[in-house]
Amino acid sequence: MESYSHLPQLSNGQLDLSKVQDAQLLKTNPNRGKGHTAGNSCLTEVVIDNKPTKHFIDTGAFCSCVGAFSSDKEPLGAIIGHEADIILNIERPYPPLLRRPAYPASPQSREALETQIKELQDLVVVRNVCHNEEVEITTPVQVEWHNGKSRMVGDFGSLNTYTVPVRYPIPKIQIALTQISQAVYITTMDSFEGFHQNVVTPRQRKYLRIIVNCGVYEYLRVPSGIKISPSHFQRMMNEIFPEELSEGWLIIYIDEILVCSKTWEEHMYRLSRGLTKIQ
Repeated sequence: MESYSHLPQLSNGQLDLSKVQDAQLLKTNPNRGKGHTAGNSCLTEVVIDNKPTKHFIDTGAFCSCVGAFSSDKEPLGAIIGHEADIILNIERPYPPLLRRPAYPASPQSREALETQIKELQDLVVVRNVCHNEEVEITTPVQVEWHNGKSRMVGDFGSLNTYTVPVRYPIPKIQIALTQISQAVYITTMDSFEGFHQNVVTPRQRKYLRIIVNCGVYEYLRVPSGIKISPSHFQRMMNEIFPEELSEGWLIIYIDEILVCSKTWEEHMYRLSRGLTKIQ
């Protein structure tokens, strides 16, 4: 998870919890760490705008639940019990639309693709498909550029045409705005690489193979751009937090989480409760 909170002790900036000393203490020495952080507000080193500074931070909610946040050693979690199924509404032999060649790419785009695929391999999001494996479905990908930064995008339009949708409602923004209108404290969190935390059922991973100039790769986790991604993630989150949602202080919009409260003490309790579940 990545988190941003309206902490009254902090003037601005974003917290890098991997640099919070008390959180590290909790990981390396759990018994001492729990006793040191539980319910305390202590002077702690945090990183704000890439500069280490000392600030008071309430460690009771954050440091005691540090396992909910991503770290360099564990950058991406895997949510167990909510594996994604990709079901097609056609049978073999598959139409040519589902076996497409790689898109042409400039040298700059090729380099960007190779870099991003390597990053996904390091996160165990994709794997290289071996030469002796049968490949029946391939989706081309392309690079989108914005302000000099590249992003790999799969052209899953053809696959979506033949994919059975997941029917599940996505919350309306207006309802969420009404819920938070009376809140004094609001914390927003979003899932790090949200969809990628969902594992794809092994027998259906063959449908999620992408093709680039350097080879064919198979998604082991749910990618962005496929039809089922938003609804599947929303249903999963709602099933994880049924009580919190019914109590009205937790709002979930796909991979975005909002915690709302009227008092700081109440907010710390709710944050701790939510983060404990996320772990």
